[in-house]
Amino acid sequence: MNTKPFTSGLSENAVMITRVADRQWHALDDDLVVGRGHAEHRPDGRLFVSIDAWHDAAFDRLAEAMLTELPAPLYTVVDEADVELTAGWRRAGFTIRRREWEYVVPTDPRVTGLEAVLPPSGVTIVPAGQADERLLRAVDRAIRDEVEATVGWQSMPAEVIPRPEGDTIVDPSKYAVAAAPDRYLGLIRVVTVNRPRIGLVAVRAGEQRRGIARALLAHALGTLHRSGFAAAWTEVHESNKAASALFEGIGARPMSSNLELVR
Repeated sequence: MNTKPFTSGLSENAVMITRVADRQWHALDDDLVVGRGHAEHRPDGRLFVSIDAWHDAAFDRLAEAMLTELPAPLYTVVDEADVELTAGWRRAGFTIRRREWEYVVPTDPRVTGLEAVLPPSGVTIVPAGQADERLLRAVDRAIRDEVEATVGWQSMPAEVIPRPEGDTIVDPSKYAVAAAPDRYLGLIRVVTVNRPRIGLVAVRAGEQRRGIARALLAHALGTLHRSGFAAAWTEVHESNKAASALFEGIGARPMSSNLELVR
């Protein structure tokens, strides 16, 4: 356990920053917990930090203690509408690395205009849970290599950045795919916890502009609609104009934005 005092002006006592566990810190004011800090490695190996504090002074002192003990680079994600939290991280020396828009996506095919959308000739949609795992991993790897060779993974949602060991298919049952007779051409992943979320929709570079992504969306959203979900959610990097156009073209609306900050 590591404890060091700071002068706070919050009370007659100093705010104490205490490391209570590995990569966990508390800010104490007169034995009252007034802030908590946490750090964890994401699957892609990057170290993300978070702080929940009652006031700026506790936030700043937690940040100072954490940044002293943790190796750079450090990352954090904030709701752009949370001006105070964003300002706190900026005070700690963090800068904006990327911005993602969160879209709400209607599922009703009469709203999306996807009611009559079918995959192109020779392509079939294989529902989630029925994909061949070997072919699924092959198309995922091929698409990721293509993206890395062009725009780079910084343009993709933060949570789909490759894992160090290269295994990016965490749960094959969450993926529907567009299949040709000999290989898969594209994929879509939908995860439903509290609400349905489209985590990824992607098509091999040589197969784009054929309507495969729209067919995958038509299948996935139609499935959600029949299951009783009126909407799904997804995140799109602000630089990914093609993805923004795809979702806005079916009636999706941007609802909020998240910032990934780095120091």
